[in-house]
Amino acid sequence: MSAAREKRCTWCLGSPEYVAYHDEEWGQPVHDDRVFFEFLTLEGAQAGLSWSTILAKRANYRKAFADFDPARVARFTPARVEKLLGDPGIVRNRLKVEATVKNAKAFLAVQKEFGSFDKYVWRFVGGQPKLNRPRDMKGVPATSAESDALSKDLKKRGFTFVGSTIMYAFMQATGLVDDHIVGCPAKR
Repeated sequence: MSAAREKRCTWCLGSPEYVAYHDEEWGQPVHDDRVFFEFLTLEGAQAGLSWSTILAKRANYRKAFADFDPARVARFTPARVEKLLGDPGIVRNRLKVEATVKNAKAFLAVQKEFGSFDKYVWRFVGGQPKLNRPRDMKGVPATSAESDALSKDLKKRGFTFVGSTIMYAFMQATGLVDDHIVGCPAKR
């Protein structure tokens, strides 16, 4: 093993896809509303499953959910939802698929109120990534005060599949929180 590989966050060492996701995306600050909607959808779909399952289906999710364009997804009809429930390329859970459509509508309302989802969501960390310094993966929490607040506010706005643990994973994925372990080459 190379020294860099030994220092990487251990969760990503299971596959080349995991390493690429870790090195190129996880913890990198996002300011693109489409990417935020993508991760809201993917993190909600992951509930009760492994991230590797969702990562393997990511390209299929992009096709199934209009490249994560919330305006298009918000217009999905019940017939379109039924068609998606037959798509083996995504997690065929009715509640999760219906949540994506419902969340798209709520996402558009947030964009309208705040000008962008980006402006809305970064308020929960004071506009800057929260840089944690875990020494190992045991030091990475499952939730935080910020994910609790984001979850509560999203639920109040009509979002579903946005519990605090899901929102903490969302915050990690989109760089609102940096939980790369100390010494990881991807650490800011």
